Amino acid sequence: MSNRSDHHQEISEQNLTGYWQSNLRLLAKLLTVWFLVSFGCGVVLADWLDQYSLFGFKLGFWFAQQGAIYAFVALIFIYAWQMKILERKFGVDDDKERSS
Repeated sequence: MSNRSDHHQEISEQNLTGYWQSNLRLLAKLLTVWFLVSFGCGVVLADWLDQYSLFGFKLGFWFAQQGAIYAFVALIFIYAWQMKILERKFGVDDDKERSS
């Protein structure tokens, strides 16, 4: 038991920096997309986007009212999916702990 615990601790310490750097890069990318969709499409580009329509609504209005929310929910699922991949890559996932 002690040997497994020491091995787990060694892996965590060895990969912790890379894990957090990858996590922060992922967060920066997802927050950039969220900002571009919510502020960019919903506010800054709304007038230009209004020349197009989606389901009978002006596209700029749709992004401000619905599109940003859909994008945000999608980003939550993308974050969860990518974090599972990062956790496995850096050996900090809990799945090994539960199955042993």
